[in-house]
Amino acid sequence: MKMKITIKDIARIAKVSHTTVSRALNNKSRIHPQTKEKILSIARELNYQPNFFARSLVTKRTKILGLVITTIANPFYTELAQGIETTARSLGYNIILCSTDYELSNEKQNIDMLRSKGVDGIIFTSAHIGDPNIIELAEEGFPMILVNRRTYHPTVREKVDYVGVDNIFGGFLAVEHLIRLGHERIGIIGGSSESSVGFERLEGGKKALETYGLEAREDYFLEGDFLKESGYQGGKRFLRMDKPPTAIFATNDYMALGTYQAIVEEGVRIPEEIALVGFNDIEFTSMRGIDLTTVGQKKYEMGALAVKKLVERIKGEGTESSKEVILEPELIIRRTCGFHLKGYQIEPKGDRPTSIVHRLRYEEGIL
Repeated sequence: MKMKITIKDIARIAKVSHTTVSRALNNKSRIHPQTKEKILSIARELNYQPNFFARSLVTKRTKILGLVITTIANPFYTELAQGIETTARSLGYNIILCSTDYELSNEKQNIDMLRSKGVDGIIFTSAHIGDPNIIELAEEGFPMILVNRRTYHPTVREKVDYVGVDNIFGGFLAVEHLIRLGHERIGIIGGSSESSVGFERLEGGKKALETYGLEAREDYFLEGDFLKESGYQGGKRFLRMDKPPTAIFATNDYMALGTYQAIVEEGVRIPEEIALVGFNDIEFTSMRGIDLTTVGQKKYEMGALAVKKLVERIKGEGTESSKEVILEPELIIRRTCGFHLKGYQIEPKGDRPTSIVHRLRYEEGIL
């Protein structure tokens, strides 16, 4: 049976103390570069594997983070998780991934499991607006960060950091874009009203209608669940109305894909007879034949920022009060909106660049 190599074995071969070996392996200062390189070379030759459990008993840290998402079915989380995992690895942390399937009971089980593993902190992308699990952790002071979705509870807002996109402005951009293309009957397929992103993107869309003086018809607002099937069912329902929308904003790309399928099945042409816009700019949206107009958000950057901020909290380098990092959304125009056919029919007022007009209208007229 092959014996496990220990720090003492490396110290004996290198003819140094085990404290010196520990400093070299943990990249600490106060060690001569040649000695450090000699120790690392021996460790590589012997295929040394550190005992993380033993280390955690000394440091009180496991260098493991939990990542809780809603579902692995949505490609958005794959791209977000890449930024999280890559950044965590660069900082010396490992990730344990869990999914909730949108259920608070599953989220609670995930939390209990992660804490039993001794994780140093948890990254949540699964938060409900009034999430009791996250509220409980916030009141306890457990290290965590919310990404993409947030909880509006005052204790969480006060104590827990958040990284996300400006969802209200993103929803505003999507619907304003359709209005400027000449559409007055715009259907919106929202996400779950239990999630902040679903609520905020819908609010942004409604504010765009209000800003341009268009009627906000309740039958043109449908609630989905951010999954493809709800987009498909929403698209079918819209198209079978006596007076269907001429444009649809699905508040995430996965639902937009389902909507796209429903439109094609009904024999309606995109974008000649109906325009379609999504949100997230996940990888498939730019594929030839899809060419989905969407609102992009920096998914990799969101994930990377979340890890960095959480690690700062774990190390005690963060401030006591919470911080929000809100990234700017970007309107990405492709073929499904029909811009290439006729361009804008309604131009913004004034001579300022369009992007500035968008932002000023949003800030001055909405919030």
